[in-house]
Amino acid sequence: MSKRRLPDIFYNPISIGGAALATVSLATIIFLTLVEWIQEHSPAYIGIISYVALPVPLILGLLLIPLGAWRERRRLRKGQPASRLSFTVDLAVPRQRAALTMFTSVSAIVLLLTAYGSYRTFEWTESVEFCGTTCHSVMEPEHTAYQYSPHARVKCVDCHVGSGAGWYVRSKLSGAYQVYATLADVYPRPIPTPIANLRPAQETCEQCHWPSHFSAEKKYINTYFKSDEANTRWTLGLLMKIGGGSSERGPSGGIHWHMNVANEVTYVSTDPQRQVIPLVRAKNKTTGVVTEYVAQDAADGIDTLRSRSWATMDCIDCHNRPSHIYRPPARIVDQSLAHGRISTDLPWIREKGMGVLKEEYTSTETALDSIALVLRDFYQKEHPAIVNEHPELLAGAIEELQTQYKRNFFPRMKVRWSVYPNNIGHMTDLGCFRCHDGKHSAADGRVISKDCNSCHTILYQGTAPLPQTLSVAGLPFEHPEDIGDAWNEMNCVECHSGR
Repeated sequence: MSKRRLPDIFYNPISIGGAALATVSLATIIFLTLVEWIQEHSPAYIGIISYVALPVPLILGLLLIPLGAWRERRRLRKGQPASRLSFTVDLAVPRQRAALTMFTSVSAIVLLLTAYGSYRTFEWTESVEFCGTTCHSVMEPEHTAYQYSPHARVKCVDCHVGSGAGWYVRSKLSGAYQVYATLADVYPRPIPTPIANLRPAQETCEQCHWPSHFSAEKKYINTYFKSDEANTRWTLGLLMKIGGGSSERGPSGGIHWHMNVANEVTYVSTDPQRQVIPLVRAKNKTTGVVTEYVAQDAADGIDTLRSRSWATMDCIDCHNRPSHIYRPPARIVDQSLAHGRISTDLPWIREKGMGVLKEEYTSTETALDSIALVLRDFYQKEHPAIVNEHPELLAGAIEELQTQYKRNFFPRMKVRWSVYPNNIGHMTDLGCFRCHDGKHSAADGRVISKDCNSCHTILYQGTAPLPQTLSVAGLPFEHPEDIGDAWNEMNCVECHSGR
């Protein structure tokens, strides 16, 4: 009979069970730690599992050991029979020695397989496939748009969860309700953007994008087409004033002045999507000077606005659709024409293409059929020569518009560009003009400018394939259509939203 190394009171079911639980947890922690050391790029969750989740059963098991011993001592003092497990293993007996060897070997294998299985399960839950396809019908719009976004190689969890236990726990609590909402079919359509509870960009975006190192200008070419019979091309070449930087890199400014380390911009919004911003506060961190800008048409008084919840401006306030981008019809057709996926030789194709995309359909299948039927009917009636002599042009246009519809419109979830404002630019949504409308003024008379040159310099513009007029100093904006000064007296979105 083997000699016991601990007092008899420790050999009870509770203490032994606690020891087993602690042993399994500790062995799993050791295994996952080794995996994390060996792998060059370990999953984001593995540290949370090893250092946050698994220590809980480990500590619980360790607490059960003295708890069982205390309970056993009380039983013995009351004269009750011992509850401890009573068995002996005699290694001198071949059958018992073989049984112990078999039990130990199988337990070790099961333990390793369980640990590896747990690791693989958590690794799967952080995959793009899990986030995008587990609840396919619900997340189909987000997953589809993500696949064609600039962040298509960035995992969902890197932005939506990030590192650290706190946000991991918050995401799982939120995910638990989302699972219930999906099973009970009580989720909203479309899924609202989680603006209020997004993780600060400094902890996600800025792990790769560093504002203090943004500088200079970036050439940006916009290619538009007029809604006329010839689909006339209109090119606008800009130098975008990226700006940003820090005091060590010289004067700062430009678009990323808002994210400059020397400035802090906070604001008050009065709607859930933060499209109405009546109060802006800019603080110079170096001098400590604070300036408030109030919208002339603010519905509430300044004291009421100041009492509302304040938000600190970060990357997501402008780059609010970095991965789930649903493009408006005008942008879809312009890009398809510019890249040759739709031929400009099709008369009126810009206008007709936009028209079929703007319609609200009951299902994707209905939309695809309608796009083909409407375009074929129009060209057969109005331009039969095109259909007869160059059928491939019409077929190519229909195929491209159907493809783009499937990437940007999701009738079942009621998802289209118009339900998700995009704050980059100011063409189809307010974007920059939420604040830069020329109507936010400070007490000293300063105004948040609406001047085009605040953010970009127009190098050239016009219908010619190559610029005939090039100005490094910048040109005054010329609207493609002759509308006088109306473009300067209203916001672009009033005509171009397409809603």
